[in-house]
Amino acid sequence: MAGRDAEPTAGVIDSQSVKADAVIGADSRGFDGGKQINGRKRHVVVDTLGLLLGVMVTAPDIGDRAAVKVPLQRAADAHHRLELVWADGGYTGSLVEHCLATLALVLVIVKRSDDRRGFVALPKRRIVERLFAHLMRSRRLARDFERRTTSAEAMVYWSMTMVMTRRLTRSRPARA
Repeated sequence: MAGRDAEPTAGVIDSQSVKADAVIGADSRGFDGGKQINGRKRHVVVDTLGLLLGVMVTAPDIGDRAAVKVPLQRAADAHHRLELVWADGGYTGSLVEHCLATLALVLVIVKRSDDRRGFVALPKRRIVERLFAHLMRSRRLARDFERRTTSAEAMVYWSMTMVMTRRLTRSRPARA
């Protein structure tokens, strides 16, 4: 309906730390020192329309570069035309070579300009930040209540299914 091919060719990766409820076991929770959050981390891959291609929930003390390999693998397996992925500066290093050699994906690091101060949304980062905003609107995802990480991932898919359904049923202006 958006006038694009149904199979995505580009995507964006990022992660989000969320607070965990008291029922979450110590095996899948941790402390994210960068954001000062005790909970879990969601690693997501989205297409350029902001639709979810893959997700993985881990403890936040696992590095972004190591954890995002699984959702990238899942997205590359499910979407064979995916060839380009944008990421922020936290994904530099060996992940770039891993994506090219193992997954046949070009990982482009979008760096922040040195002359800008404060929070500046990077050009492709807005896409994934919009997905995080949709997730936070789902009351069940504002905090991680799920005991298992697979259940937490399923809740993310469920929330994005609702977003996709709303987009599909949105009324369109009649053509003249």
